[in-house]
Amino acid sequence: MASLEIEALSAALARLPGFGPRSARRAVLHLLKKREGALVPLLRALEAVDVRLAECQVCGNIDTSDPCGICADPRRDDRSIAVVEEVADLWALERSRLFPGRFHVLGGRLSALDGVRPEDLTIDRLVVRVEKGGVDEIVLAMNATLEGQTTAHYIADRLDGFPVRLTQLAHGLPVGGELDYLDDGTLAQALRARRPMG
Repeated sequence: MASLEIEALSAALARLPGFGPRSARRAVLHLLKKREGALVPLLRALEAVDVRLAECQVCGNIDTSDPCGICADPRRDDRSIAVVEEVADLWALERSRLFPGRFHVLGGRLSALDGVRPEDLTIDRLVVRVEKGGVDEIVLAMNATLEGQTTAHYIADRLDGFPVRLTQLAHGLPVGGELDYLDDGTLAQALRARRPMG
């Protein structure tokens, strides 16, 4: 029987996505056996992130600086913004290294069932970014779910009348698929084949 502290660590890990009680216990055993090589570096990394964690006030990314590294990068193309549901989707697109523009994280997707309304998302902040000018293209990179497509259509309606081209990821993405779970090849193809909306 493990101590209360070790059980608490196992329980905390089990609450993370991808971990269940058994995989959490295996991870804890690994951390305890490899204390200097695994546990101590993990603790230092968690403490550093905890102290410096910030939400980017420009795009909504989570980083250790505000503005985030993407928004602060002068090499990014200001004329193109990819709109994503969650930070995990931003990170997935960024992994492909094919999108040179900026990002905007909505913080979710419209869902009547879950009570998520337009004002619960950062759609107004996106409209303000477009109103400032200098944006030629909005890539609506929503997940290929009913809620994701509803959100994309709502944003398209809100941006109607602005001189921006609306595109969306090609539907080579599986229906019901989420960006964070797709392989890099599928993401790369979807970015290359984006097309006008509507």
